[in-house]
Amino acid sequence: MNRTTSFLLNQTILIDAGTGVGDLSHAELVAIEHVFITHSHLDHIACLPLLLDATLGSRENPVTVHASAATIAILQKHIFNWQILPDFSVIPSAEAGFLRYSPLEVGETYSLGDMSITALAAEHTVPAVAYQLNNGRASIIFSGDTVGGDAFWHSVNQIANLTTLIIETAFADRESRLAKMAKHLCPSTLATELLNLPSHVQVLITHLKPADSELTISEVLALDHIHPIRRLLQGEILEF
Repeated sequence: MNRTTSFLLNQTILIDAGTGVGDLSHAELVAIEHVFITHSHLDHIACLPLLLDATLGSRENPVTVHASAATIAILQKHIFNWQILPDFSVIPSAEAGFLRYSPLEVGETYSLGDMSITALAAEHTVPAVAYQLNNGRASIIFSGDTVGGDAFWHSVNQIANLTTLIIETAFADRESRLAKMAKHLCPSTLATELLNLPSHVQVLITHLKPADSELTISEVLALDHIHPIRRLLQGEILEF
């Protein structure tokens, strides 16, 4: 079974915290100090509590979770609530919790060294954002789970140094009704959305459902002949 969404950036930053975190060593987990969450669905947050629990006795610095205020509220109410999991923001004390929250709304930027991370508008079934990762030389966008939309593409097309878009295609076209209901993309809707994207930008496809992954990627490739486009591989390293 495929791992779910998680990207390690510059060793200390996670973009989402799906089960891909399970590929990291304990030393790599301890090094993580910032987690940027696109939205609250389980496949994007599943390993956040496990990351905290596994490194409690080893870390010197807390983990700061960056997300929209709406997503943070969901995490506090439904996950870190002492019923599902402990509230790590008050462990070992309210003044020195291992978990800290940093609201990041659409249009706002958080800088870490030479990397700036900006929240972009994203449309999904729960409050969601995409992220622009910008090191000054180039930008990558991770769209999270989204069906695109005018606000998303307006932001994307303002980015002069954009080189790569990581975007989901969760369903094959035969499941287009389900994709629409769940506010996910399928190949035909992806192809329509990508008409908004400059032709030189590399497109990496993620979030493929395992049962239909080969069919879905073949449909994507058949429909988009404009962009350099391919599947994002599990464990792949991107340099920019």
